[in-house]
Amino acid sequence: QVQLVESGGGLVQAGGSLSLSCAASGPSLTLYRMGWFRRAPGKERDFVAAIAWGGTSTYYAEAVKGRFTISKDNAKNTVYLHMDTLKPEDTAVYYCAAQTGRINSFMYGYNSWGQGTQVTVSP
Repeated sequence: QVQLVESGGGLVQAGGSLSLSCAASGPSLTLYRMGWFRRAPGKERDFVAAIAWGGTSTYYAEAVKGRFTISKDNAKNTVYLHMDTLKPEDTAVYYCAAQTGRINSFMYGYNSWGQGTQVTVSP
């Protein structure tokens, strides 16, 4: 089982920037992709971005494309989400997730989840 610990959430004004990080740990750690999801108040959890662990491929939700950047540090088993030009509608709890099996999808098949970190964007 993979343990994921997020950090970096907080309060920011609209138009501002914020970065999240997520460190993965666990015995015999094998990662295929890592991703970020978010759940806004009263809504379902949505996919935000994902990155292939063995390469550089990335995939973004349309709502964040061009504003958010996902990156990784394989040596530190850490994935990052840099968020620019934040909007009030980006307010949500952001979750880090990991695929530990070979799944042919950037959006589905995540089997390990972090506890979430709150991001609040004020108008």
